Amino acid sequence: MALSIATTIEDQTAVVVAEGEVDVSCASELRDAINTALEGEATQVTVDLAEVPYIDSTGIGVLVGAAHRAQEAGVALRVANPQRNVRRVLDMLAVSAELGIDD
Repeated sequence: MALSIATTIEDQTAVVVAEGEVDVSCASELRDAINTALEGEATQVTVDLAEVPYIDSTGIGVLVGAAHRAQEAGVALRVANPQRNVRRVLDMLAVSAELGIDD
């Protein structure tokens, strides 16, 4: 499944919506989209994973790296709507809190 990414900006919040599997072959696309959002005028960046059924370690690394860059830039970053299996992996790796995922 190919990855597609769309970004919208509203009220200083950039929303990066990913659709498809995030793995080593396409994680750089997600990284680029998040970096672009972080470099803009937004004070908050939300990465919506509602349509991401699978993410591998490379994709998770992209999210954790983005969280660190956001913190350094003074931008709030959160990951929203992870599917159950994606959320389970993020929880097992103990990165959910760092990614701003709330229940």
